[in-house]
Amino acid sequence: MENPTGISTYALNLIPQLRSLDPILLTPQPRLGFRHHPIPPGLTPEQGLPGHLKRLLWTQFLLPRLYRDLGGDLLFSPLPEAPLGWTGRYVVTVYDAIPLRFPKPASPMTFYHRLYVPQVLKQAQHLLCISQATADDAIAFYGVPASKITVTPLAYDRHHYRPLNLPRRNYFLYLGRHDPYKNLQRAIAAFAQLPPSLDCEFWIGGSFDRRYTPNLQQQVRELQMGDRIKFLDYIAPAEVPILLNQALALVFPSLWEGFGLPVLEAMACDCPVIASNVASIPEVTGDAALLVDPYDLQQLADTMRVLAKGDDVRSHLQQRGRDRARQFSWEKTGQLSCGILHQLSCSGNP
Repeated sequence: MENPTGISTYALNLIPQLRSLDPILLTPQPRLGFRHHPIPPGLTPEQGLPGHLKRLLWTQFLLPRLYRDLGGDLLFSPLPEAPLGWTGRYVVTVYDAIPLRFPKPASPMTFYHRLYVPQVLKQAQHLLCISQATADDAIAFYGVPASKITVTPLAYDRHHYRPLNLPRRNYFLYLGRHDPYKNLQRAIAAFAQLPPSLDCEFWIGGSFDRRYTPNLQQQVRELQMGDRIKFLDYIAPAEVPILLNQALALVFPSLWEGFGLPVLEAMACDCPVIASNVASIPEVTGDAALLVDPYDLQQLADTMRVLAKGDDVRSHLQQRGRDRARQFSWEKTGQLSCGILHQLSCSGNP
């Protein structure tokens, strides 16, 4: 993908860990060392709503025939998608129930999560959930029994996300989408409370979203903070570790997260983390971050002020963050995933 994000990052890093299963990959492009069957291009989120619709139609009407022709005994989908009413056996990955926690009535994703995903999860032999918080949501929102779920946490590329010994610069950094549940409006308001004498900036990464970014930019103008708050748009993967290594801290104030991958990547890059104390984020950070109530603007502002002033605090968080990040690896995630897939493929039983 041209601009890989969370789900594609998961798939690209998990595939090499599945080699021992000798799977047949269904992708537009072959991958060295794997059996491969081509599928049509243009089925990804990069194509927007048309890409989603084409993928769902392909999944519903063409995938069952392909599965039969290839002699499959178990399908693994890194998305919570499979043909409805299908007798084939499959495992899917579940990321979150955010569209149900923060529904947008007119959004196609709300209907997708309310009508389609529950049926897929009901039919599945097993679910891989990226955090215990997501597993709890699968149980609460979709009625999936806990016995049908395995938690397989996300991880990071240790060669890519690492300390680079770069000089620290005076900016806070946010990485991610600009949706309202990401809580950027409060983060901007909190940063605006910091005194100019601290001489720091707030850099906001993430692709421009015409639904939400203009409102955030208007907020910045109204606060007269245009010289201290910058919108970076999409950041190429090669640039992310550099930005994290040089930042005062990652600010990640989401109202909910299925995992929170930027938090883990920041800790791996010696970047202190200020994040929400909700959902999966404490699972990821342990005691290696400063966690705040995401609804408490003053608490967020005070915590940013502490990190802007305190070299000792930043140093302490950097050490704890490095230690915490080492507990996550794609090898561990792959072993857990392979274990479930191998068991189901061999047993032929749910």
